[in-house]
Order: sequence, then C-alpha cells, then structure tokens
Amino acid sequence: MFVHLNLHSHYSLLRGTASPEELCQAVKAQGMDTLALTDTNGLYGLVQFLEAAKDHGLRPIVGAEIRTGNERAVALVKDRQGYSNLCRILSDRHLKESFDIARSLLELSLGLVILTGSGDLLEKLAGNVEDLYAELVPGRQGHETLALSKKRGIPPVATNRVHFIAPEDHALHRLLRAIDLNTTLSRLPESELESPDSYLRTPRQMADYFFFCPEAVENTAVIAERCHFQLDFSPVFPQFENLNPEETFERLRAEAYKGARKRYGEITEKVQSRLEHELTLIKEKGFASIFLVVQDIVRQSPRTCGRGSAAASLVSYCLEITHVDPIRHNLYFERFLNPGRVDPPDIDVDFAWDERDDILDYVFKKYGMERTAMISNHVTFKKRAAIHEVAKVYGLPEAEITAVTGKLSGYYYDLVEEVERHPSLRYHEFSPPWPDILRLAERLEGIPRHLSVHCGGVVITPDATSNHVPVQRAVKEVNIIHWEKDQAEDAGLVKIDLLGNRSLAVIRDALGMIEENYGTRIDYTRWNPIDDPATQEMIARGDTMGVFYVESPATRLLQKKAGVGDFEHLVIHSSIIRPAANPYIHDYLERLKGKPYEPLHPLIGDLLEDTFGIMVYQEDVSKVAMRLAGFNSSEADELRKILSKKHKEKRLADLQKKFVKGALERGVDRESIRRIWEMILSFAGYSFCKPHSASYALVSFKSAWLRAHYPAEFMAAVISNQGGYYSTFAYISEARRLGLEVLMPDVNESHIRYRGKDRWIRVGLMQIKELTQKGMERVVTCRETGGCYLSFDDFLRRTEMDPADVRLLIKAGAFDNLKGRDRRAELMWRLEIQPKGRIHSLADKRASLFESDITEPPQVPPYDAKTLLQQELETFGFLVSRHPLELYRDRLKGLNLVTAKDMHQYVGKPVQMAGWLITGKVVSTKKKELMEFLTFEDETGLIETVFFPAVYDRYCHMLNKSRPYLLKGKVEEDFDAVTLTVEEVRYV
Repeated sequence: MFVHLNLHSHYSLLRGTASPEELCQAVKAQGMDTLALTDTNGLYGLVQFLEAAKDHGLRPIVGAEIRTGNERAVALVKDRQGYSNLCRILSDRHLKESFDIARSLLELSLGLVILTGSGDLLEKLAGNVEDLYAELVPGRQGHETLALSKKRGIPPVATNRVHFIAPEDHALHRLLRAIDLNTTLSRLPESELESPDSYLRTPRQMADYFFFCPEAVENTAVIAERCHFQLDFSPVFPQFENLNPEETFERLRAEAYKGARKRYGEITEKVQSRLEHELTLIKEKGFASIFLVVQDIVRQSPRTCGRGSAAASLVSYCLEITHVDPIRHNLYFERFLNPGRVDPPDIDVDFAWDERDDILDYVFKKYGMERTAMISNHVTFKKRAAIHEVAKVYGLPEAEITAVTGKLSGYYYDLVEEVERHPSLRYHEFSPPWPDILRLAERLEGIPRHLSVHCGGVVITPDATSNHVPVQRAVKEVNIIHWEKDQAEDAGLVKIDLLGNRSLAVIRDALGMIEENYGTRIDYTRWNPIDDPATQEMIARGDTMGVFYVESPATRLLQKKAGVGDFEHLVIHSSIIRPAANPYIHDYLERLKGKPYEPLHPLIGDLLEDTFGIMVYQEDVSKVAMRLAGFNSSEADELRKILSKKHKEKRLADLQKKFVKGALERGVDRESIRRIWEMILSFAGYSFCKPHSASYALVSFKSAWLRAHYPAEFMAAVISNQGGYYSTFAYISEARRLGLEVLMPDVNESHIRYRGKDRWIRVGLMQIKELTQKGMERVVTCRETGGCYLSFDDFLRRTEMDPADVRLLIKAGAFDNLKGRDRRAELMWRLEIQPKGRIHSLADKRASLFESDITEPPQVPPYDAKTLLQQELETFGFLVSRHPLELYRDRLKGLNLVTAKDMHQYVGKPVQMAGWLITGKVVSTKKKELMEFLTFEDETGLIETVFFPAVYDRYCHMLNKSRPYLLKGKVEEDFDAVTLTVEEVRYV
C-alpha cells in the first residue's frame, strides 16, 4: 500500500495551499490510513497535524523537508532521538549562516529516515547515513535519481512532493510564490514553482506512474512502519537554580510561608489550610519550579500585575506574583489548578511597557539563550492583506488597491459579500481583473504567511529548547519557537507571559511626579485603594477616561448604567462586557437595580448568586458543567478551553451531547438545558476568569485613585505613555474638563514628557512633531547643567541645536516666555539670516552669536492669530491652546444646539449638537448589517452616539475623520445613561 511521505500543508509558508486538517480529510477520503507531514524547514503545523490525524483516524508520521539553495531532503522521525535531532537540524537551518545540509544530516541522522533526490547530496550521504533513500518524483529528475540509486545501491522511494490537493490548486500555489517573491504573476520564474503534478495522487495513480519501479512504491510502507514516534505531550518544566525536585518544592514552601507572613502578619488557620491544599497539589503535579522561576522574574521590577487564573492562587499571592487576595475576594483556585489538569499552569505577568524588554533580557541571560525562546505568532492573511497582496501580483497600482482595502470593516465572513454590500464601496466599479482578485483573496484568508514574535510568551526548558521544538531568529533578533501559544501548551511546554502594560508605566510616572511635587511616597505593592469613596464614586459615574481597562465607551456606559463603583462590581463589569454577552447585560442591570429573577435552574442557583443568576466568568462554565451535567474537573476544564479555540466545532458538539445527556440524567428539563447551553456559548471567542478580571480591576482602581486625587499628574502620565484608547487630543480635552490648565511648551519649563502639578499640565517636547530626540535632550540637559535660558541668544549659544529643531520650537511657542508670543516672527527671521554653520561654531561661546552687518533686526510684523493657530496645528497635529470647536462657534450661532453636558435634559426629544469625533467602533448585527457606535465631544463633555444600519449606510463615508460634525437625532436614556441616536449628519 502506498503511503505519502512528502506532503506539504500551508505551513510550508507561501508554498503549500491546504491546512493539515484538509490534507488529512483528503487522505482519508482516498482510503489511506497513514501519512507524513513534511513542511518546508519547519514543524510549524505539527500539533495541528497530530490533532487532525487523530480526529480522522489516521496514523501520523512526523517529518520535515529541509531546503537550502537547490538541495532538499526529507527527514522522517523514527523515535524520540530522531525527533530531537530533527528539531536541532531545523534550528541550525534557521540560526546558522554557515548551515550545510549534508554536514547536518551526517551529524544528526540518528533516529531519522532521510529521503532525497538531490544527486550531490545523495553522493555525500551514501554509506554514512543508516536509513537513506533515493527520492523518486514524477518527471525527468526521478529517472536520474533512480539511475544513481542503482549505481550506489541506495533503495528508492516514491513521493509526489505534494503541495496542493487538486490539480486546479496549482493556481493558488503560483499566487503564493508570487507574493513570497514580491513579483507579479507574469514575471514569476518557473524554477520557483512546484510541478503542476504536485497534487495529492491516489495510491493507484502513484503505483501506475511508478510501474517501472514497484520497489519505490513498496518502500513507502516499509518506511512508514519504521516511523513509530509519537510526540509525548507531558509537561516540560524549567529547572530552578539546579535544584532537584524535592529541593525545589521545599524552597517553594519556605518562600510561600515567608510571603504569607508578609502579606497577613499572623498566619490564620484559613490561610494555612489554603496554602497546604495548594502546595500539596503543586507538589503532586511537579509544578514547583514554575512558581520559583516566575517569582525570580517579578522580583526584577517593583511594579507588576500578575493576572490570569494564577491570581486565584494563594501561593502566587504570597510570592508577590499576583496582588489580589484570593481569600478576601473568593477566587476559585481550581480554575488555575485542579486534580484533573494535566497541562502546566499558565502564569501571566504584566510589566511597565518600557521596562518589559529589560525583563526579557534578564530572563535570556539568567536562564541562557539556549534554554529560552519566545512563542511565535503565525501571521495569517486577513481580508485587507489578502486583497492587497493578490492585487499587487496582478500588477494593479497601490492607489487603486487601497481605495478598496481602506474601506473594508472585517465584519463579514464572506469577503465577496462584504465588498458587494459594503456601503462605502457601493459606487466602486469592479471591472476585471477584480472578480478574479476577490475570488483568490478569499482563498488566501487564514493561510499563514510568516512568523512574528508573540507579545510576551516565553518558554524556558531544562535543556536546550531546540531539543523540544525548532527555534529560529525573529526580526527583533530574539529566538522564537515554531509554535503559537496554544500549540506550545498542547505540546507540554511551559509558557510564561511577560507582557508590557502601559498603565503600569502611567502609574509609575504619576507616582514619581507626586513624590517629586509633594514629597509623598506611595508603595505600589502595599497600596490598595479599593475602599476609597472618592474613587468609587468616580467609577460609578463612568468618569474613567484614561483609567486602565475601564475607559472604553462601552465600559464607561456600563458603569454609568450600573451606578456602582465598588471593587466587586467592577470585577463583574470587566468580565461581562464581551461581545457575545450583550443579551445578558440588560438582564444583569435590571437585577442589579432590584428586579426579581429566577435562577437558570435550582441546581445551580447558589453558584451564580453573586452575579444575579448570569454566568460571567469562565469558571462559571466549569462549575455549571460539573453541577448540572456531572462533568469531572478535567472535562469541565476542557469545555472552558474549547470555547476559546478557533476551530472547535467538532469537539464542542461532542461536549454538548455529553452536557445534554448528563443534565437529562439529573432531571433537568430540555428548555433549561437549551437556555443554559446558549449562555455557555456566549463565552466563545474571548472571555475572562474572575482572577484575571480581579487583577486588572486592582490596576484600574489604582489608576482611578490617581485620577480622582492627582488628576494633573495622572493625565500627564497618561498622555506621555501614549497608546491609550483615545488620541492625545481627546486626553487633553478631558484634562481641560477636569479643570486643568494646559500649558504650552517652554524651553525653561518643559521636559521631554508631559508634566503635571496642582491644577496644570505642561505639554512635553515629545509632542512637537519632527523635533528630534537629540534636540529634546539638548533642551533639557543644557538647562539642567547651566540653569534657565536667559534669552534666545543664550539658548542658541548653549544648545548649539540644529536650526530645523530651533524652528520647530519657535513655531511651538517654546520661546514665548522669553520674547513674547507676538515676537515669534522676529525670532524666525533672526534664525533664517544666520550665516551657515554659525549656530554650530564653538570658536567663542562668549561672543554674540549674531555678529554681522545687521546689528538690529528690522521691524518684523508679528504673525496674525490665524497664522499662529495654523502653526500650532502643524506643530502638534491638533490645537493645544483651545478646543477646536471654539473656532466654529460664530458660524454655529442660531442653530439652537444642545451641549453634551446638557443632553440629559432632553431625553426623548429631538436635538441638534456640534461634536468633534474622537473614536468609533463598527459592529455587525445579527442580520449582517453594519452599524457604528461613535464618541463625540464638545467643550463640555462626551456623548456616546448610535448609528443604526440605515443611518450608517447613508453616512459611513463621512465618519472617518477627526473633525467637527453637526448631528441631529433623538436623546435616549437607559438606566440613567444618556446616548444620542443619530438620524442626520453634516460637516460643520
């Protein structure tokens, strides 16, 4: 029986066209029971392949095709040694510039079967590799290889170098190769393509083709029998300081009790009992080293946020990995670790975004580059990228391509349908070759195109990482493994997420300013403001712009509707606000306000009391499945994990059957089962566990406390660290609404970043567009070493700055307090008439910089108000000195406008307002119609607006610019929160 031993999936990046699942399905349909996956230079799709083979009842063979230059060889794994050797070969292929395929195979062929049709390579390996076969492929090369195999006595084997399933898929293969080579289809060299015959032939077709060498076909089955390796998915734990397992556990126990005394003072029976319970389970599972490694890492930073399910662990809390008390907040330890769990626990830790790279450097140095690597992301083709790349290889100009891709929303599952129905594209003419482009682009969706670095996932292994998984160098010059996070976890690698969090940097910077301004020092670790009344009241009002995790329009609106700001409710709100849970948010709010309700079923009523009968957290799914349907902890955990997976339909259907059967056996009626399962499905995609939300809620509270008590320092830190939900312009507007004076840049006062104190914030030099980093540093360092600048001449003499940088500072008004706002034109004139190179002259720093024939400048007329505003707009990208709507007030007179602040007085009434667009979010309805939620502001406040499908369809082409709009609509109120349902839009 013929076995395909050279099969490529789409993980042969930009070569193969089919997924491992599709290959397994096709092989099964042809009646075969075994196949090898041999993707080019990688094991990127190995875990998916093994899962797909299992699902289809196939025996998988692990392998890869190693390619370098014109030489290629297939390596198939016979045993564990062979797997390690293949990982090392592939790692060397990516990491070593001097990689030589022959030398590598000669050194590391133990445990591998090697197939190659490259003549030179066969000659080098012959007699030196135990299991070596001459690979025969259809075409002239196959006959040449057969002749060499007979000459050297090397057994032949037949393959078809499969890169696609059906002959017609060769067109997609061509497309991928053109994209990879950044060329058009018409210029694509034939040498870069696989043969059009490299499709999945049936065993009969392969036997018929190789009739002249039946031995080559028979040898495929012989080789398949030798390859009996099965990947062991047992956990691979890091080693901590060369301690053996018993020593590691004893160290963990000592650290846990030491931390408990620090956290609680006296260790109560409740604390001790919980600690012992957790430590016992940790010891049984062999997880002790993970905790010690993570503790070692978090000790390198004074500000961290341990999150995810690890925050449910008292051990994590005592080690200061996490900062939320799991006993006080009733966090469910079994969500993190339970007796049925076989995969290692996932521990996630956030660091300040600008400190994270230093933390990673520490990890790589402490544990060794050979034993550490980052998780990879498999970057796949999305709608826009797919259309863009296909159109490029068809030779279309960039402007024509972006005219289409720039308007796509990404909310339709069918790409052609979206292009045909999208309101912004209704008048776009799609003449040939656009129909072909869209058809091919749809096929590209989901195909991997390259690897990138995961935002924070790190694996640490007890020996070389390349013994467990291939490693390659990423663009950022760090080592990454071939698998994404889910595959790494499935394969038993322990993943530690070390992520950058901008809010931790905001808190750090705000605390630093508070200490500098007032001498008040706050210890981040011991600081817990969750019971502060002013902070709770602010959160209850939804006044949380700039506050970590709760500043989005949807979350602020939920806070307003709920009208509660305590820690426990904030934890609920952080978890319930996910797309699929929208139908249950209204029920939650009604029940929060006192509306009576019946539990989903009496069996689970007590499980959901804290959340008013609604499943909010991931662990609610597990608890309900165990109580209602009799799942054990392992099955319940699998259900929770499956819901978050992308390709979950088959396994989820199996779990649903088990859930229904178990619930019926416990006397639950079918209607209750249906409603409960429907609520469980709302956790599909992304959802959160309570420990994760509690950890983030603590950071939210710390951020909110700073906003409530030190708004100047807080807003300055928010703007300085960038990357928030809103633009810098929106945050500056919010600062004004908080009663803060926004001060312009000043060479004698400004720092690189924004600074705040009392009731003002000052714009940082970083905000001046195109001002160089060197220029910013010169302004600050020369001032710090030599004192304030006495004059413009003094500034130029001491800083010796590039004239281009000085010109930007003049336009920004940074010298206004030296010479006055009306003298900018004079300063600009003086700068322009300087002899070339004079500013950089070091000949006599005491001499006047302006020694020339012109001793006194002529009378230079000052810039008018319009010119000054234009310079401000050019320099900062927006107006800093005033709200831009102020410039339009004259033309808006007589329109009977309502301000955002007064909108609540007009509930149920039609109104008209002038608003500046600051953010928006397009969503798709159940009918697959697009609508949008937009946030507008005026000088008085923010207003959330709704554009239902008919209105969105009419005006969406206008809603893509930060500018003033005239909005007409009806004011709506829901749980005391006001929104504007827009009916008409005009530009101001």
